[in-house]
Amino acid sequence: MNASTARQRHSPDIRNDSTMTAEREMRPLVLEPNDSDRSVPPGDDSPSRPAPGGPSGDFYSQALRFLFCFCGLQVSYLTWGYMQELIMTTTFTPTPGAPDGRFPSAAFCVFSNRFLAIIVAVVAVRVRHGAVLANNAAPLVAFAPCALSNTMSSWSQYASLRYVSFPVQTVFKSSKIIPVMVMGKALKGTTYPPSQYVEAFLITAGVAVFSLASKSKDSDTATEVVGLLFMCMYVCFDCFTSQWQDKVYQKYGRANVDPYQMMLGVNSSAIVMTTTGLILGGDVPKIIEFFKANPTVLQYNVITAITSASGQLFIYTTIKEFGPIVFTVIMTTRQMISICISSFIFQHAMSLKALAGAAIVFGVLFYQIRRKYLARQGRAV
Repeated sequence: MNASTARQRHSPDIRNDSTMTAEREMRPLVLEPNDSDRSVPPGDDSPSRPAPGGPSGDFYSQALRFLFCFCGLQVSYLTWGYMQELIMTTTFTPTPGAPDGRFPSAAFCVFSNRFLAIIVAVVAVRVRHGAVLANNAAPLVAFAPCALSNTMSSWSQYASLRYVSFPVQTVFKSSKIIPVMVMGKALKGTTYPPSQYVEAFLITAGVAVFSLASKSKDSDTATEVVGLLFMCMYVCFDCFTSQWQDKVYQKYGRANVDPYQMMLGVNSSAIVMTTTGLILGGDVPKIIEFFKANPTVLQYNVITAITSASGQLFIYTTIKEFGPIVFTVIMTTRQMISICISSFIFQHAMSLKALAGAAIVFGVLFYQIRRKYLARQGRAV
């Protein structure tokens, strides 16, 4: 056997091993923009393979890929966040079904995101595996529990904007570290070191300070309590979603369920649930009536769905190319930018106490990023 024949026989195995490794390292992601805020799946932080042209070529190639991922994530999710707040907080032309002029259905916002996401998932799975369902190791019913929780978390997130500001919502999401730990302990028996409990306490304290300091004097306390209850629902459902997805990966094997199959499974069940909810809740006539009176709102929903789907694709690309730590830095930066944009455009007041609370939260988040980075460096040595 000559060397050329040996290389031809062995190269397919090498490609399969690298693909399986990448699939194992990409942990579950709920495919909805708010999912970008949850715990990030571990990925490969090893250096990328050298590009042709030596070290200089590799540097510029890496820089261009990073710039592409950074801009893609920022544009997708900053636009998505702006449109989300615009849809749910703007007073449009009133209709009989929505006499206050507010968009009448948070469920439709979830539906529109799921509708486009399932199209993207079908195309991605078809291209990657050659078939939509034939090569799926996990049955669709396995994704139903996390699809339900994902749908409820998204609905709660949209609904909360009727009662709390977007900056409060964004900072509040950071407090989900506690329910994540609770769900991990309950569903998988995971144990956590004392340092993580300290971090969870500091984040929760920072969120509390920010939320209380952001409360305006003329706001209705009861209304804000309702908004915070919606946010608590979002956090709890969101944490269950990620933990259940992890169970699916563990049961059927990460090599057998890639992120796009997870995206297809979750959105297949979610689209059925949201459609059923819209019909049974009687929202469809109200939505059609509202779109006729306010056609721009339909355009806003389309933009939201597009940026949601594009953001999901950039999530996978970023984690695959640069690993979860770089991804977390980008998305944490995005949260800070989105708070600034929302405060400026929608004129949300930011007191010094609120800024101090936000500083505590993001300070702990960046500390966590550094801690994880050092831990990975230690394992690599």
